[in-house]
Amino acid sequence: MDLELTGRVAIVTGGSLGIGKAVASELAKEGTDVVITARRAAPLKETAKHIEAQTGRRVLALTSDTTDTESVRAMVRDAAAAFGRVDILVNGAAAPSGLVRNSVEEADPELLLQDINTKVVGYFRCAQAVTPYMKRNGYGRIVNIGGLTGRSSHALSGMRNLAVVHMTKALSDQLGPDGITVNTVHPGVVETEHIHELYETEAAKRGITAAEVEADFVARTPIRRVLEAKEIAEIISFLSSSRAAAITGESIGADGGLTRGIFL
Repeated sequence: MDLELTGRVAIVTGGSLGIGKAVASELAKEGTDVVITARRAAPLKETAKHIEAQTGRRVLALTSDTTDTESVRAMVRDAAAAFGRVDILVNGAAAPSGLVRNSVEEADPELLLQDINTKVVGYFRCAQAVTPYMKRNGYGRIVNIGGLTGRSSHALSGMRNLAVVHMTKALSDQLGPDGITVNTVHPGVVETEHIHELYETEAAKRGITAAEVEADFVARTPIRRVLEAKEIAEIISFLSSSRAAAITGESIGADGGLTRGIFL
């Protein structure tokens, strides 16, 4: 299927590693010019060179801190100046798995605030900054990378993902008349640079090995495997395209069936 993404311009936050890197690569393969942004310059530049070499598309690495409003606005201005437009925003800059995964007695309120500032308010800062450019062209796609902890009660940091879902719905209402869709994708257990850190953390809590933690996730997933970052990127690429114009305000689980809840 031709996603009709050739000539579009995307900004991917958290784009140097993991799912963000896979999204940037997939969008570039579909013909999109991409701005990848994160706080550290070296991994960004390395990723940009790698994707450019693979796809032949232009990939611009811009540092930014999504907890800083002016930093976000400057990054978006630079992106628009470099490419002349902004069509797509993929929000993915956040601490993987959240900063607070322990009990209420041990939880640090300041880390909860940091989680919310980075992922919820940070996503909002980026959406707010790109909105004028998207409105100008009468076209925009905003895709927020959420997380399954927003659909369960086992991690206090999950509240950030629940808030992202609310923001997604609110923004979809406001921006829909201008041709801008807003959706959330909740990845399941995905093979990234960070997933093995989660295995180790969970293993220490439960007194088992990291390999046993991974095997438990696989056993509880109907498709019986860990997902690849490319699979999440393909879903996000579709939502970023004109083909997905009828989908907005939605929260889509991309978890291999791991979530057992029923969401109408």
